[in-house]
Amino acid sequence: MKRVAILDDYLRLALKMADWSALDGLCRLDAIDHSLQTVDEAAEALAPYHVLCHLRERMPMPRALIERLPNLQCMIITGKSHRTLDTAAATEQGIVLSHVTPAGPGNGATAEIAWGLILSAARHIPLEDGHMHRGGWQHTAGMMLEGRTLGLLGLGRIGQRMARIGQAFGMRVIAWSANLTAEAAAAHGVQRVEKEELFRQADVVSIHLVLSERTHHLVGRAELALMKPEAILVNTSRGPIVDEAALVDALARRQIGGAGLDVYDVEPLPDRHPLRELDNAVLTPHLGYATRETLPAFYASMAAGVLAYLKGQPIGVSNPETLASPRQKLA
Repeated sequence: MKRVAILDDYLRLALKMADWSALDGLCRLDAIDHSLQTVDEAAEALAPYHVLCHLRERMPMPRALIERLPNLQCMIITGKSHRTLDTAAATEQGIVLSHVTPAGPGNGATAEIAWGLILSAARHIPLEDGHMHRGGWQHTAGMMLEGRTLGLLGLGRIGQRMARIGQAFGMRVIAWSANLTAEAAAAHGVQRVEKEELFRQADVVSIHLVLSERTHHLVGRAELALMKPEAILVNTSRGPIVDEAALVDALARRQIGGAGLDVYDVEPLPDRHPLRELDNAVLTPHLGYATRETLPAFYASMAAGVLAYLKGQPIGVSNPETLASPRQKLA
């Protein structure tokens, strides 16, 4: 019988939030509720499994790991891409990559967590909350958003939602991306500016871009140096879009006002990471899509993907040449 693992089920909700009963009798299903931190640890834990279910890009799958999983035949991936998975290595090994699309809420979850981080950083909510719980009172004076400038790196679906909310706060909204035109921005009541000017003008910079070679470390020391001393940087997209070392340095030196981060270079964030020591960094553990509304859709799409593969009709296959590979004939 095939063995199937659901990866990174930190909240232990995967088996509760979706109906997996269609798989009864077809496979043995396990949920792994912790992060596998090293290649050695992951190789040992995952060696027995034929199918791995990935929740977005939580767990990296480098070549060094893929080549140590002799039983692996298929990976179910929620979403159209998995940028920390070595697709060439998987294809060489004959492993089917099946991408499933959750049928659930749109982009509201990410925009909401971004605004939570903006408000938390602007009004120092976590810091003051900590003081209150320890018996203290007021320690800071926060920044109002009304009349301030919101700078959006990216004006796609999430960026557009961010713009509408910013406008509701009474903010001026500017935006930049490599392909954004002035006309497209104006259609959403947004002014298109050059990247450097966005960092100079914005009181809040919020990132809503896809991680790629072009956007890797798009925000570095030069961009941070352009920001106002009280400005806030928010990242709910992907960690490596920001040069993390440069950001830590800017925050430690109080070069900028603060940061709100939901994504990091390494996830989960290491226990002794310097970001954890900074009181002007508001940190959340990649909660962007982890809501009671979105997770059931993700897990339901996983279940459907596993069932389709076990029935010999995998869906959303990005490397169809693997369907006839010798590995697919493993028991």
